Amino acid sequence: MGKRKLFLGVMIGATVGGLVTLFDKDTRSYSKEKLSTAKSGTSYLMKHPSEAVHSIRTVFDTFNRNFTTGAEKTIDALEQVEATLDKVANKNEANRIE
Repeated sequence: MGKRKLFLGVMIGATVGGLVTLFDKDTRSYSKEKLSTAKSGTSYLMKHPSEAVHSIRTVFDTFNRNFTTGAEKTIDALEQVEATLDKVANKNEANRIE
């Protein structure tokens, strides 16, 4: 029950807040412009679904490549840090023995 009230309160607050901001003329014109852009983009995608799927696939492939490259670079950096820490630990250990 509490979760439902929280969600309802957030939705009502967001709606009221959004409506209050529309009292400003610049905000209304900006919102109108963005809604018009979204409408034309949605209409285009509805008329050309194969292009939409291709675009999504391209974006996903690019994200996947970037993520993989980033993960590989992170792993390389961690391996370098590990190697450096091993060298420092071995050097400290050798100094203690002498």
